[in-house]
Amino acid sequence: MEEQGFFYRDTWAEVDLDYIKENVKAIKANLPEEVDFIAVVKANAYGHGDSQTAEAALEAGASMLAVAFMDEALALRKKGVTAPVLVLGASRPEDVNIAAEEGVILTVFQEEWLAKAREVLKGDASISLHIKIDTGMGRIGIRSAEELKSIEKSIREDSRLELHGVYTHFATADELDETYFKEQLSLFKELLGTLDELPPCVHSSNSAAALMHTDAQFNAVRVGIAMYGLTPSLEIEPELPVRLNEAFTLHSRLVHVKKLEKGQKVSYGATYEAAEDIWVGTLPIGYADGWIRRLQGQEVLINGKRSPIIGRICMDQCMVRLPEEVPVGTIATLIGEQGEEMISINEIAKRLETINYEVPCIISSRVPRIYKQQGKIVDLNNSLL
Repeated sequence: MEEQGFFYRDTWAEVDLDYIKENVKAIKANLPEEVDFIAVVKANAYGHGDSQTAEAALEAGASMLAVAFMDEALALRKKGVTAPVLVLGASRPEDVNIAAEEGVILTVFQEEWLAKAREVLKGDASISLHIKIDTGMGRIGIRSAEELKSIEKSIREDSRLELHGVYTHFATADELDETYFKEQLSLFKELLGTLDELPPCVHSSNSAAALMHTDAQFNAVRVGIAMYGLTPSLEIEPELPVRLNEAFTLHSRLVHVKKLEKGQKVSYGATYEAAEDIWVGTLPIGYADGWIRRLQGQEVLINGKRSPIIGRICMDQCMVRLPEEVPVGTIATLIGEQGEEMISINEIAKRLETINYEVPCIISSRVPRIYKQQGKIVDLNNSLL
């Protein structure tokens, strides 16, 4: 393949930036025109690559980015991303001057935080803030009208501070039972009503709510998982109004092929024993890459056929039972399409008994990411992500 020579191992992930753009455009088309799209690119864009994903989302119509921590925001700035970036998680109030210098928007989630931030903010430095309201998620955020009013007053009386936004987060928007969702939404609206003036940006919807609940869109939505082509949950997948395309695929190449005779064993613990003569291939991917030991037995695609992982997955390698003898160098697709077969991220998540969010996030930084548009490589990131 064309990729060989840009990095020095036979395992890599491919990220289709066209799919990310298509997903953003499809979701935006399902929103009212006046609703802004906040692209969530925390956790290295869910393992897809922060700056590459951010630029693709912005080109497709996103107006703001969101990350979990200030380190992630600063990493985007260092890579040349100039769009507004909101830090959703807790930042240290002692670091507000760095955020002010870099034009990073921070979250206010308690009165004590704001008091300390005002104390350390230098002279004429200014900073934009969003207030986080905890309506039932139970993480960070203010929980009473009294505290909300006090924080609003403190921000508005300090000319260095801009109240740019207010938001909450839903705990069950990806479930068909709307009972708790409606309780959270009602409380959010009630608390918004106590503000003297609504800030320019009011947002509550994650991917699930943005797609499923028009009454929670306000004037901005925060889209993460759906932007990458993954369903917020299997429960609501049949109800989604847009088609999503998975942007992340994972591949490796056979580095060794051998024939095992009946009775010969494979890998640590000798847990796999050949019941007959078989062909076995070795792939240079293991649990240090995020292809963890629980994936023993999971199938990969080789020449469009499903081939199971046999024996325990090692730190850097795993073995697969081949459908027949195939040459060294043959591509194995661990996530993605090959021929008429497909292994989706949801399939891997089911094997791991987890959610699809976790799968691309745990594919480690030592797996090179390749970025494609219109079927061609547009960027290779060989450094640690």
